[in-house]
Amino acid sequence: MPTGPKDEKRPADVIGNAVKVMRILTGEEPEDYGDAPEKNQAAAELGRAGGKKRAESMTPERRAEIAKKAAAKRWGKP
Repeated sequence: MPTGPKDEKRPADVIGNAVKVMRILTGEEPEDYGDAPEKNQAAAELGRAGGKKRAESMTPERRAEIAKKAAAKRWGKP
């Protein structure tokens, strides 16, 4: 039986997959996503502190420059 992107078991054929989806949607069968990967707590804390430290070390002009560049990239036309 093939596995999905999160290693959940899925039927190989189209009809079997449709039946599985129908059972999940009607509540007959729970959807199994598997176990969530564990995060390294030390790395997560360093990641949260990193942005604050970087912002503290920059001048207000440099922060504004980065913000303008990000806004232009987000809202600009492709």
